[in-house]
Amino acid sequence: MQGVLSAGAFIALYGASYGFVLFTISIGLVVTMGLMRVINLAHGAFAAIGGYLTIALMHSGVPYLPALVGAVVVVAALGAALERMIFVHLYGAPDLDQVLMTLGVNFVVIAALTLIFGPNLFPMTQPQFLRGDIDLGFRTFEVYRVFIVAVGALIAVLIYFGFERTNFGARLRAAVDNRTMAQAIGVDVGKLFSLSFALGGGLAALGGALGAGMLPIEPFYPLKYLVLVLIIVALSGAGNVRAALAAAILVGVVDTAGRFLLPEVGGFVIYLLLIVLVVWRADGIFGGRAA
Repeated sequence: MQGVLSAGAFIALYGASYGFVLFTISIGLVVTMGLMRVINLAHGAFAAIGGYLTIALMHSGVPYLPALVGAVVVVAALGAALERMIFVHLYGAPDLDQVLMTLGVNFVVIAALTLIFGPNLFPMTQPQFLRGDIDLGFRTFEVYRVFIVAVGALIAVLIYFGFERTNFGARLRAAVDNRTMAQAIGVDVGKLFSLSFALGGGLAALGGALGAGMLPIEPFYPLKYLVLVLIIVALSGAGNVRAALAAAILVGVVDTAGRFLLPEVGGFVIYLLLIVLVVWRADGIFGGRAA
């Protein structure tokens, strides 16, 4: 019995930490695809760049937390710049055009990362305060995993209130639903969309850097984990933040359980989950965009 409880606790915490990383990376894409109707398949590139920048800054002597903040700020600025240069031309474009353009951005980023950092994994050495284990009473867990859960929970709360309980979220939904009317009442739609891309890019960078211990940083990162991010987007419905969090945690726990309990076929369990949930709730876990 104790072994079962220990295994269940392991799956729950490891799956939750994995899920919070996926949520942090994917929430920007949930917003851009669910609310803004932009198919940005280059979203994973922001996460990869954030991971690379954080590790590179740490290698140059910058402490972990300042390196993390610096990477997020740089990638957020990059996201806003790319929105003005590239994505602004994709609003209202056919889906195929959006897919091809953003996949092209992915390949450019992959080539640039390979050229600058090399083709191999770019390992991160965890800071001292994230090493070791912590005793939670019923078993010990890695400090790193507990830290991820705590930070991920805080991010989820902030994102929920930011999009569902503030003027920013209301203005964004209004601009998407009726851009002409939003502009008529004084909403700067262009600035609003740039801020949304900056926020999404910064969060992806944060997720990429925080999750480097689980999702190793490498040049093909933007494509390697794209399917997981798209699964969360598909299960979230039209920009539903709560559904995105639930989907990310569910994906993390189910994927962890599958690989732990059925190591030979565990990698396929998540796709079975996707099929079942999409057939059962085609509009997302909570059935739409409601908060």
